[in-house]
Amino acid sequence: MKAKKGEKKGRLKKRLKQLAVYIGSQRTIVILLLAAQIVLICYMFFGIERYSAKMQILFQMLASATAVYIINKKTKSEFKIGWLVPLVAFPVFTVAIYFFLNNQYSMRVIRNAYAEKCEDTKKYLAADDELMQKLKNENEEVYRYAKYMSDYGGYPVQTATEVTYFRSGEEKFDILKDELRAAKHYIFIEMFIVDQGAMLDDITEILEQKAAEGLDVRFIYDGMGSQHLLPYNYHKKLSEKGIKTRIYQPFVPMLSSVQNNRDHRKIVVIDGHTGFTGGDNFADEYINRINRFGYWKDTSVMLKGSGVWNLTMMFMQMWEVINPAQKPSEYELYRPQKHAEKRLSEGYVLPYGDSPLDDEDVGKITYLYILYTAREYCYISTPYLILSEEMITALCYAAKRGVDVRIIVPGIPDKVYVKVMGTSYFSQLIDAGIRIYEYDGFNHAKMFVSDDTKAVVGTINLDYRSLYLHFENGCFMYNTPAVMDVKRDFENMFAEECREVTKEECHSVPLKRRALQAMLKLLEPLL
Repeated sequence: MKAKKGEKKGRLKKRLKQLAVYIGSQRTIVILLLAAQIVLICYMFFGIERYSAKMQILFQMLASATAVYIINKKTKSEFKIGWLVPLVAFPVFTVAIYFFLNNQYSMRVIRNAYAEKCEDTKKYLAADDELMQKLKNENEEVYRYAKYMSDYGGYPVQTATEVTYFRSGEEKFDILKDELRAAKHYIFIEMFIVDQGAMLDDITEILEQKAAEGLDVRFIYDGMGSQHLLPYNYHKKLSEKGIKTRIYQPFVPMLSSVQNNRDHRKIVVIDGHTGFTGGDNFADEYINRINRFGYWKDTSVMLKGSGVWNLTMMFMQMWEVINPAQKPSEYELYRPQKHAEKRLSEGYVLPYGDSPLDDEDVGKITYLYILYTAREYCYISTPYLILSEEMITALCYAAKRGVDVRIIVPGIPDKVYVKVMGTSYFSQLIDAGIRIYEYDGFNHAKMFVSDDTKAVVGTINLDYRSLYLHFENGCFMYNTPAVMDVKRDFENMFAEECREVTKEECHSVPLKRRALQAMLKLLEPLL
């Protein structure tokens, strides 16, 4: 009896301790502080409205004027709807939040800093006229896309680049460590999520060793993506080991629009001649050392050659935007040819970055370009399927004109509400002739492949956050051998690792789930 009581008391103590840790955690404190700010704003404005009829009329007029302003503003229609719906339901509160979030000094500062940095470095990312003419002679359609990306996206097409495609995080990990160990001059890393575990330990051990050897080792990670995963002042601990570390927008518990634009890129550059990018972050689930949602499927590419220059400049732009007071680097010292021989390889690569701080949605345009030019097939992999009307139109149009369009999404989601939202599109897509597959586990890969000639592997999901709100990057490939590697991986997933969603499933969704999907559609731009 006493033993049982002791066990119960021990379990209770353990639970109370876990609860205390959770309540005192950084994440809980942040959530409570944000909630307090929202409650304060609500109290101020609803209180004023309740006690004054004249103020109520004034706020209604202000809400109407705000609605006209939003409708005429140069922004995405989905974001306009995202504001107009709450404006009808909660006019006072929505007006206050809208102007508070859209007129912040911090947002103007970073927008201006990024625009200036891109303009200052434009000459280092100029297109090669001879290469562009060669591409034009081969395929004018691809040339037009490359011209747009150079003129408006800020990144030129490259050749002389070998591409290695990795079907999983663990397939890439050992090669990444080997390449890091072989570094002679510098290592640049930019990540969204950095979490403690075996993967991070192995990488930081190598980085510390390389910094001790005198290499220029730099590390950027996102303040939101990693804020509750790392110890306090982790960046200072890395800096003490000789690893120069910067955080993109350290997360603070204040309502701020700048917190909405995260650095979702994943880039590793070694000596200017080797680069990695794809969907995987630095955390153990990405190499399946831990099991969170079944098998974690992620993909990436390794570039060797001239194409790495685009990734190098992408990293350096962000490094200097985070600390604009720093003197600009001597960029030419980091050119690939300074440390590597010219490589012979087939096809073209175009590593590119996408920014939420300009008017060019190059991630979305790249996906639309592949869809609208596909003739035989277009296979798509995305962990998050939250589609704009523009993307739905492109997908359905491709299928209706006879293109074999297939989409792979996770069978086990990491966010249940995203799965509920994503399944709301299935019926419309399947009715148009698109085939939907659910991966047996969590599919985190973000990639397109089409017609044995074009492919993209990168960080960009098919949702609003990736296409409009985050810093992202990808690697477009045309006629490289790796395109067929991507296709073969898709074919293997279709045959061995996925199940196809049927029309009957889509048309027999319970009423409660349909109602939840309808409600979530109001929040589409935020998910």
